[in-house]
Amino acid sequence: MPPVETRPKPVLRSEYCKGCGRCVEACARGCIQAGTAVEPASGLVPVVLDPETCNACGLCIDACPEPYGLVEAALAAELDAAEERRRTAQQREASVEEIPSARVALPAGQPLVMKGTHAAAIGALLAGCRHLFGYPITPSTEGAELMARLLPAVGGTFLQAPSEVATVNMMYGCGGAGLPVMTFTSSPGFSLMLEGVSYMIGAEVPGVFVNVMRAGPGLGNIGPEQADVKLACRGLGHGNTHAIVLAPATPQEMLDLTMLAFELSFRYRSPVVVLADGHLGQMTGKVTLPQELVRPGLPGWAVSGDAAHRRNVISSILLRETDQELHNLRLVEKYARIAEAEQRADLFCCDDADVLLVACTTPARTAKRAVRALRAGGIAAGLFRPQTLWPFPIRPLLPLLERVRRVMVVEASDGQLEDELRLALSHAGVPPTFEIQHVRRMGGILPSQREIVDAVRGVSRSREAVAA
Repeated sequence: MPPVETRPKPVLRSEYCKGCGRCVEACARGCIQAGTAVEPASGLVPVVLDPETCNACGLCIDACPEPYGLVEAALAAELDAAEERRRTAQQREASVEEIPSARVALPAGQPLVMKGTHAAAIGALLAGCRHLFGYPITPSTEGAELMARLLPAVGGTFLQAPSEVATVNMMYGCGGAGLPVMTFTSSPGFSLMLEGVSYMIGAEVPGVFVNVMRAGPGLGNIGPEQADVKLACRGLGHGNTHAIVLAPATPQEMLDLTMLAFELSFRYRSPVVVLADGHLGQMTGKVTLPQELVRPGLPGWAVSGDAAHRRNVISSILLRETDQELHNLRLVEKYARIAEAEQRADLFCCDDADVLLVACTTPARTAKRAVRALRAGGIAAGLFRPQTLWPFPIRPLLPLLERVRRVMVVEASDGQLEDELRLALSHAGVPPTFEIQHVRRMGGILPSQREIVDAVRGVSRSREAVAA
């Protein structure tokens, strides 16, 4: 007797099933039921197939109106193999040779005197930025004004967007094309950009945001305040979002750190925030130009519109939960690499410091003068100035904490910088063997040298009284 031929059981390809129920009606054994879970790839609710009770009659395959919804196992394997070949071919075609950036020597020149926003604009030009999108907002507008004058002369584009929301989405498109792009904004404008910033982080699109902070909340006023530290370090839109936050303290650093921001933005395929304050944006200072400028290249991942890059896709949409989780895990791994490699701080008189001041942007300049005054009065004070607020530079801080007895955070906000310090200490597992105190001003008023000195002297006297 010839062997009985075993009929193949059907295979459900859920991404092609629209849940019409015809197979449910056709099945004589009741092994197909209406589903309840949404298929992320289609947004529909497919049926549920129990192959254990199936007798392979094939009626469900005949009833299915979708050509690839219910198929025989051999066809399913063939379709899966074809899909894998297609993905492999796409990856091969999408493997585009990267055009690296190049550094070009600048002729030597004399130092310049310029305000902070202008220094950031010059830094962007020297970093290869030829595209700026923005919406005017005091006290950052002068940077965009200078770029509007200079960009056309170097073949660049300045476009005043109708809003901050439009600005960040224009930056998304330009950065997705692999081009260095930036904006100047201030606190309320930066708040409006956060949805787009989250999209850029999720899609791994580079871009530089120079945020010249002003007093808040709400419209506040145009005075200097460190009002956006929390926003930049902990609030860059929804999701697991982080971006490098650079904190310059001088016009020279406005230039240097803006140039660095573009480098880091492409190194990590992520937005970078340059966080200044209204005083730093408007103050003038001596600025020395670097020895080189950057001629930007073109990354292989760019969606640049040419034939070589036509297979590239920029997106932050992953409908399958498992795919979205894997993407988040990859982003979290990138954040860990950034936190390990990009901690930056400037230390002043810290080697023998008994009292350590912690300050950034303009208040750090005042704190530095306070350190000099305190040392002239016999108090061994030092200044720890974070140049990256995220990641917070905990590594260079930890050795100092082994000998200091007081840490005083000087800031123009209600503890936003202190919160970053405390969180970094907590993550580092540092026991509270010293007292953290603070000098705070808000509303556009900066801490004064006298306030800092008096606060430290008060701390010193109370410590001596306790010792006595």
